[in-house]
Amino acid sequence: MFLRPRPVRLETERIVLRLPAHTDFHAWVSLRQSSRDFLTPWEPVWSPDHLTRKSFVNRVYWAARASRGGTALPLFLVRRDGVLLGAITLDNIRRGPAQSGTIGYWIGQDFARQGYMREAIGVLVHHAFTALDLSRIEAACLPENAASRGVLEKSGFKYEGVAQSYLQIDGRWRNHVLYANLRSDRRGRTDAR
Repeated sequence: MFLRPRPVRLETERIVLRLPAHTDFHAWVSLRQSSRDFLTPWEPVWSPDHLTRKSFVNRVYWAARASRGGTALPLFLVRRDGVLLGAITLDNIRRGPAQSGTIGYWIGQDFARQGYMREAIGVLVHHAFTALDLSRIEAACLPENAASRGVLEKSGFKYEGVAQSYLQIDGRWRNHVLYANLRSDRRGRTDAR
């Protein structure tokens, strides 16, 4: 008998990380709309249909397929009282000699700087290193995004350099600073033998 794997559900004291569901549509649209000015300087240009139901349905189906296929883990951050806070995705999961993936994330303006994203990054990285057996998690952000750089550094990520014209953000090619977290990271430790 074939058993379908259970959807990933990660929990911390304050939040639950889970796959998006069709019932999240209105909360997602509301959060994205109310946070638009806060988010758009750091994101690719939103497509004209970004906030439509059809686009969201496609997002939900992609998240389920990617999770089942092991290529990505796109999760919503939901506070324990059911309030949608944002999203985090472990994407570009590479197996074999690489055993790595890349995280990206966003949080609604009203929930920024309250530690939610740090919790989400922590539990997702732990899951990636233990349950998924990954060895390296990468992240990139704009050099001037002090909040994103800070949360990565507080979450154990180390600065690795700059990628020129890495992604199109807010309509133009932008350099990004690169960070990584390694399962067996000894960088910066003085007790190395």
